[in-house]
Formats: sequence, structure tokens, C-alpha cells
Amino acid sequence: MPRGNASQSKVHYQGKVDDFVIMVDDIKSVQNWKDDRSIPLAHVVSGFKIFVTHKHGAQNAHDTASKQTLENEFGTHNEDECIIKILEGGTLQETEASERQGPKNETMGPRQAH
Repeated sequence: MPRGNASQSKVHYQGKVDDFVIMVDDIKSVQNWKDDRSIPLAHVVSGFKIFVTHKHGAQNAHDTASKQTLENEFGTHNEDECIIKILEGGTLQETEASERQGPKNETMGPRQAH
């Protein structure tokens, strides 16, 4: 059975100095939040962590954004406020993770008779 066959949703925000990415539960929850701001952010984002890609786009390696980076881009280092600005001004992206094939338990040793 293939494993890892799941979709990943994120919001990519292209800033003045860096690109920022936050992971979200799904695109529909972001759209619902934009229509109804009474929905808590915890129902929209998958962890309150903001990533920076150093102007390499949303598909590249993600590093955690420092407070100074957030301060320079958004005028605040409060992560909740930064997440709201990213959700408002970013682009929604959904990618399908490729399924993984291969050994399911390598600790069992070779399964062939020698």
C-alpha cells in the first residue's frame, strides 16, 4: 500500500525582502476564514510557525523566520498579526505529495532465501 499520498496546503507571501510561507489545514478553511473572521486562526493554520524561503519561492527549503525578519517585513514581530497579513496578502497553494514505495520495515532483514 502506498504511503505519504496526502495533499499539503500553504500560503505563500512574496514580501519586499523575503518570501514567507505558512502551512494551513486546507484551502477551504482559509477561504471560510476570509469570509468570516470570527473563525479562530487555530482552525485555519497548521501550527503557528512562519517560514522564510530567502526569495527562493514556495517550493524551496523553509527556514523559521526570525523576529527581526518579521519586524522588518510586517512592522511587528507578533506572529499572530504576521500570520493574518500573510493570509490576507498571500497566494494559496496546494500540492499533492507523491506516494512512497519501498520497504516497509527494514529491520526485518532480507526476505529472500539465500
